[in-house]
Amino acid sequence: MNTEPENIIEVRGLRNQFGAQVVHENLDLDVRRGEIIGVVGGSGSGKSVLMRSIIGLNRPAAGSVRLLGIEMTKASEAERSQVEQRCGVLFQNGALFSSLTVADNVMVPMREHFRLPQQAMERFAALKIALAGLPENAGAKFPAQLSGGMVKRAALARSISLDPDILFLDEPTAGLDPIGAAAFDQLILTLRDSLGLTVFLITHDLDTLYTICDRVGVLSRKRVLVCDTLDKVERHDDPWIQEYFQGPRGRSAELAARKTQARPASTTGAA
Repeated sequence: MNTEPENIIEVRGLRNQFGAQVVHENLDLDVRRGEIIGVVGGSGSGKSVLMRSIIGLNRPAAGSVRLLGIEMTKASEAERSQVEQRCGVLFQNGALFSSLTVADNVMVPMREHFRLPQQAMERFAALKIALAGLPENAGAKFPAQLSGGMVKRAALARSISLDPDILFLDEPTAGLDPIGAAAFDQLILTLRDSLGLTVFLITHDLDTLYTICDRVGVLSRKRVLVCDTLDKVERHDDPWIQEYFQGPRGRSAELAARKTQARPASTTGAA
C-alpha cells in the first residue's frame, strides 16, 4: 500500500523566459498535500515568477504545471476558474483594494465566483476576518487605517475567503517587526492544522523557515537545486546554501526555533 502523501502540485521541465532572459530552465518541483513548503533563493532567481506560473498568471515557455489535478498550461477557462476557487493567494504587501473596506476586500472573491445574498457574504467575511486574528471592528476599516501587521492579516482573510485547498504566500512577513512576524507564522501554522491547508510560501525569513516549514526548496541556477527537510537542505554543499543557512543569522534562527519547540506554545495577539 502506498503511504506517500499526494502531490497537490507537480511542476515538470518548467521554462520561463522573458525576451532573451531565461529565468527557469528544466525546473521540477512537487508539493505534497497538507505540507508547508518554503521557497527561497537569491534575488532574481524567479521565486514570484514560479508562483505565478503555478497559479496560471504567467504562461511558461515550456514544461507542465499540474495543480489540483489540472494541467494549467492546457486548462480551459472553466477549469481555470475551478482551480482559482480552490487557491488562495496573498501577494507581496497585501495588494488590498485601497478604496474598499477590509470586509469588502474579503468579499471580492465571493462576488467574483458566487451569487450569494449580501447578508450571507457579510457573515462569511466576518468569520474569515476573525480567523485571520483581526478584531471585529477591523472589517469596517480601510487599508490605510491599518498597521502593517493588520494589512497582512486582512489580505490573509481575503485569501481564505473561499475555503481554499492551497494557500500561496509571497513574502508574508516582510516588513513586520519580529514579534508580529512570529505571530503571523503561528497563525499560518494554526490555519494549516485547523483547515487542512497546503501552504506554498515564498520567504527570506529564516525564522519562518525553521519555525513552520516542513520542507524547503532552494531556487538556484534556474531550477530547484534541492527540496527537502531543513536538516538536509542546510547540509547541501552549494556555496549559496551554505552562506544562507550556516551564517550567523541562519544559526541564530535554528537555535531560536529549537528553543520555541522545547517550550509550550503561547498565544500572541495581532501585530
